[in-house]
Amino acid sequence: MICKTHIVAASCVLLVLLATAAAAQSATAQTGLRPGGKLIELDEDNWHLMLQGEWMIEFFAPWCPACKNLAPTWERFARVAHDVKVQVAKIDVTTSPSLSGRFFVTALPTIYHVKDGEFRQYRGARDGDALLHFVKREQWKIIEPLSAWKKPDTIHMSILSFFFKLSHTLKDFNGRLQEEYGLPTWGSYALFAIATIFVGAALGLMLVCLVDFVYPPKKSQRQSFSESQENLVAGVEDLATEEIEDDGEADENDDEQQNSDAEEQEEDDEEEDEESEEQAGDSPSQEKEADSEPEKVEKSEPKLGGDSAPEKPEKTEQVRKRKPRKGD
Repeated sequence: MICKTHIVAASCVLLVLLATAAAAQSATAQTGLRPGGKLIELDEDNWHLMLQGEWMIEFFAPWCPACKNLAPTWERFARVAHDVKVQVAKIDVTTSPSLSGRFFVTALPTIYHVKDGEFRQYRGARDGDALLHFVKREQWKIIEPLSAWKKPDTIHMSILSFFFKLSHTLKDFNGRLQEEYGLPTWGSYALFAIATIFVGAALGLMLVCLVDFVYPPKKSQRQSFSESQENLVAGVEDLATEEIEDDGEADENDDEQQNSDAEEQEEDDEEEDEESEEQAGDSPSQEKEADSEPEKVEKSEPKLGGDSAPEKPEKTEQVRKRKPRKGD
């Protein structure tokens, strides 16, 4: 019974301690985030707090001279910002590189005004009066907020912030290799090059597997190596058969052309023979006519009874033109 009482008492004390610690932590947080409180430091873990309420955010780096000059003014502005109910914070880009990528910070110091999730970049004067006048007179309303594709709380800007953080991590790792392990510069570059090749190959393999899983090939498209070789051999045989058939058709066409040329040659020879026979048959008749004509002249001379010379008949020759032979 006494043991049970001790256990209950210890449990009560433990619960009271936990409740006290939680209350103290919440009070501290509320004091730190209360308008008009001290300057708040945001990082990669609690930057989402600026999405509620009105904030003025400064991005700085410890090595930046302009940031060092602005630091006292920014702290005074944080103390007097309670009049306009604005929370003032700063972000170190050296310890939170992902936020510099998320907000696309290209110059230091960079100041943003955030009001209920709307982001506007402040480009005015950097003295306390100008900053206070900017938030008190609500001059931020005349500034156009960042477009949707530049908003820091979007998915693509989160991806960009991841690459910024990765580059910062690789830079620190490179410095550690050279300082702690004494690796030369070319050695670290070669190591990064080899790692990049292997990582790229692994990512490419993962991408191919993912595409194959999402869009699997059809069964008809899946062929083994032996099947592909058989299809290749069959294709080569079909191509050879087609070439043989084409050669056979070409030979048949050549034979037909030769036969037609031979027939035309025979026809031309026959025509020449007929022409020669006709010429041979006409020559005796012409000679007989030539012999008969003088006799008729002699018989007619007594009738004429004159000294006039007999007229000689003109011989007519039939000229036959040879038909041109067709070219082979």
